[in-house]
Amino acid sequence: MNDIFLRACRGEKVEYTPVWLMRQAGRYLPEYQAVRAHVDFLTLCKNPKLAAAVTLQPVDILGVDAAILFSDILIPLEPMGMRLEFSDKEGPLLSEPVRSKSAAEKLIIPDVEEDLPFVFDTIRVLRKELEHKVPLIGFSGAPFTLGTYIIEGGTSRNFLHTKKLMFQNSSVFGYVMEKITDTVTSYLAAQIKAGAQAVQIFDTWAGILSPADYKKFALPYAKKAISELRRAGVPIIYFVNNCAGLLKEIRQSGADVTGVDWRIDIGEAVKRLGKKCIVQGNLDPCALFLPREKLEERVKDILWKGETARGHIFNLGHGVLPQTPVENVTALVEAVHTYGRAK
Repeated sequence: MNDIFLRACRGEKVEYTPVWLMRQAGRYLPEYQAVRAHVDFLTLCKNPKLAAAVTLQPVDILGVDAAILFSDILIPLEPMGMRLEFSDKEGPLLSEPVRSKSAAEKLIIPDVEEDLPFVFDTIRVLRKELEHKVPLIGFSGAPFTLGTYIIEGGTSRNFLHTKKLMFQNSSVFGYVMEKITDTVTSYLAAQIKAGAQAVQIFDTWAGILSPADYKKFALPYAKKAISELRRAGVPIIYFVNNCAGLLKEIRQSGADVTGVDWRIDIGEAVKRLGKKCIVQGNLDPCALFLPREKLEERVKDILWKGETARGHIFNLGHGVLPQTPVENVTALVEAVHTYGRAK
């Protein structure tokens, strides 16, 4: 098996910079679209055979150094008592948002292995399929990010309901977050037990917070989950979208690898995190629309600056966009493998 991704996560010397991409299995791939033509998104997530198939597509097509489980960050919210739907126009929608103590009391801390067997079945299928290929990454949304969906009932422009609960009823907010944190921790632990060789925690919406509010309302819960998961002995990646103003606080998370979005120069991110850090990132997903020679210039710059960290895993600063030409994504992976070779 090509284990260079795992070695890079541990800060070991590697022959080249490994690369995988957030949303590397997705709508930009015709092979994925062919599967989705016959099944809706949520059904695809819950079908181990199909979810495994689309997880494997970018490994075979792009030649990335790791696979990431095909699923969605909101999957564990259903067994917590939230009804989940996906709308093409509005995105994810959750029934009866939680904005009071009585609503919070109804949230369930599920038995994830019993309630989400399809996730772990998918992982077991993938480990067999990937045995001689690359490692498998499991994932979950971070407690704060999942909390925003539970409180808002979906996505939001200003996260008014979340912040009102934080500022006006912090005890209820904390109660909700504790339940989510317990769920996230058990969910990721079960993924590792099923065979995930690394896990990524996505804090997609933590960047909406000021540093002080992040430190009070998001970091403690991410830190608790990471601390409890460390005993499993697999690398933990923590990715905060829009992280530039929060890196001083994020370095306290305890994660093995810090994911960085594209809004900050990766060299500057390393300075703020400390040179002993291991970083992941951070090409702007829209840079995949550049001509190949311009794309390669961006790749070289990130690779060069990433060398200042103890370890670097190349990735985008967020997920691959659906409109991205496949040949450009392939060119990116080839460029990383070509120019990211150890000197």
